[in-house]
Amino acid sequence: MSFDRDLFLPVSKEDMQRRGWDSYDFLLITGDAYVDHPSFGPTIIGRVLEAKGYRVAILAQPDWHSAQAFQALGRPRLGVMISAGNIDSMVAHYTAARKRRHDDAYSPGRKAGLRPDHATVVYSNRVREAFGDIPIIIGGLEASLRRFAHYDYWEDKVRRSILFDAQADILTYGMGEKASMEIAERLASGTPVSEITDVRGTCVAAKYPDVCAYPKVEVPSFEEVSQSKEAYARANMVEYLEHDAVSGKAILQKHGREFLIVNPPAYPLTTQEMDWVAELPYVREPHPMYDEMGGVPAIEEVRFSVTHNRGCFGACNFCSLAFHQGRTISCRSHESVIREVKALTQHPGFKGYIHDVGGPSATFRRPSCQKQLKSGMCRNRACLAPEPCPNLDADHTDYMMLLRKLREIPKVKKVFIRSGIRFDYLMKDPSGEFFTDLVQHHISGQLKVAPEHCVNHTLDYMGKPHIEVYEKFREKYFKLNRRYGKDQYLVPYLISSHPGCTLEDAVQLAEWLNKQGHMPEQVQDFYPTPGTLATCMWYTGLDPRTMKPVFVPKTPHDKALQRALMQWRKPQNRSLVLEALRKTGREDLIGYGKHCLIRPGKGPSPAAQGEKEGRRAVPGKKNAAPARGKGKSGKPGKTAKGFDGRHAVEKKSAAPSPKRKAGWAKPKKKK
Repeated sequence: MSFDRDLFLPVSKEDMQRRGWDSYDFLLITGDAYVDHPSFGPTIIGRVLEAKGYRVAILAQPDWHSAQAFQALGRPRLGVMISAGNIDSMVAHYTAARKRRHDDAYSPGRKAGLRPDHATVVYSNRVREAFGDIPIIIGGLEASLRRFAHYDYWEDKVRRSILFDAQADILTYGMGEKASMEIAERLASGTPVSEITDVRGTCVAAKYPDVCAYPKVEVPSFEEVSQSKEAYARANMVEYLEHDAVSGKAILQKHGREFLIVNPPAYPLTTQEMDWVAELPYVREPHPMYDEMGGVPAIEEVRFSVTHNRGCFGACNFCSLAFHQGRTISCRSHESVIREVKALTQHPGFKGYIHDVGGPSATFRRPSCQKQLKSGMCRNRACLAPEPCPNLDADHTDYMMLLRKLREIPKVKKVFIRSGIRFDYLMKDPSGEFFTDLVQHHISGQLKVAPEHCVNHTLDYMGKPHIEVYEKFREKYFKLNRRYGKDQYLVPYLISSHPGCTLEDAVQLAEWLNKQGHMPEQVQDFYPTPGTLATCMWYTGLDPRTMKPVFVPKTPHDKALQRALMQWRKPQNRSLVLEALRKTGREDLIGYGKHCLIRPGKGPSPAAQGEKEGRRAVPGKKNAAPARGKGKSGKPGKTAKGFDGRHAVEKKSAAPSPKRKAGWAKPKKKK
């Protein structure tokens, strides 16, 4: 289906002429295809500025090989705003093994290579060539994560702040609506861009530290963190702790003769502001110029989805989200979400299913506690891991009531949650009523959660709860499925080769997976993205929270061993699994017992052989999973499409046969 291109922001001079524009105010450049949907950051900023009365044009995925393409819409009156797109351009281009990806969901027809490596830097430099001294503001996820001197995994070196490499005037980080509006207002009033140095949620360069308008702290310079891993770790920890709108200070970091000034974060949007941003006149579709190119695949996951919150207090050390959006939760009102869902029901392609009512973590609808609203986030502990804080507010009632209201809207058949939930947060819900609603109404065949590993000290490095919490959640999940006659999968995400994970830990994970009766179809190696605490561990070999050494599986062979252990049944992994088991002194896992991973000979693993026997034992069913244990078996399922590969799939039978039921009913011996 195609939509009127005049509903979109202008992308050509012809579009501007039809609007009667002889000039325009801001040019927004993005590394993604232009999708006019509130899940795309550049689109949000464009619509926000438009709502404030500015003329905004979009230049999506320009040819970066010369400055000419950047002049296609003419020179904007006030400035140029640049984003690499919804994800870091290097993540978009390369796998964790540094191999180039062959497609790009954010480009028309999944075509790869339509944006450059380090897109923000390349675009900004081309704009400087095209328009000279025009104000340049860079933002988006790539700029946000690279605002300090940072380790770049793909070049294996510390790079300076992206602000300097991009030759930009201002960098906006985090959620950029407030900063962008303030910058636009000042530029429109005639303030030189060089004098706009005190906007919250921005970074600027200055010759003298006195330019900073806020209480400040200085971290080791770019030169120091480039030469000393200890200095890098100390700087990274300060950068993480000061990322708080209430308690955070400005951070200074010297780069040569200049200072990088990172002003405190912008205050999170209020509920009223969130509603306003969400209900701007988005078309919610890719621009029609992509119709003949196969459209933009990224729209499929979000077309009939609703974002109801921002921020995450989950504090996973490998996740860049908190370093971007912050740890304070902002949420939309019920009324705003209801209006959006009602509008979605009028879409010509709507079939009755709301695919997601979510966000970074779907169940976060309120701050983790009231203290943080006055004093900011705690510096000496996390909200959830390794144990939930006693002050944690885990009441899910508000989210539950929102979903119930959405289920009652005419034309809505089902409302699903696909963006993921925090199982540890769910287990602390005082009533438990939401868990029942979740199982009964909001799972589209499978629920994805993220235990990530099973060894507790590895989980501590990850910032995740201990495995006992997941196992209690898992037990309750399948119990509720049986109670309500549901037949639903559980999708546990897992990471291999995370800092702190030894080969012995990887063997324990393989044992745990074997006992659960499932194996991941694909495995996700740890991916060192800029700015995270886990990336700091990976680069420095130090835990920045304690400054103690941490083991890092860095070499390709180390990572291959850990990855193979998570997929021990695959014949091509046999030699690696044998090597790992012998290195760790775990030859007890080589044999013919149920607990063994592989046979001593060249035959299939005991698990794989048992699986074949189990399939033969179930008449009339092709490829049926075997029964493992006495009623506590997880059945291997098919890998779901669209996930990032960190998962195995578990499934419990919703309607067990009488024989299996008797097995479950058999009482355990009391200790």
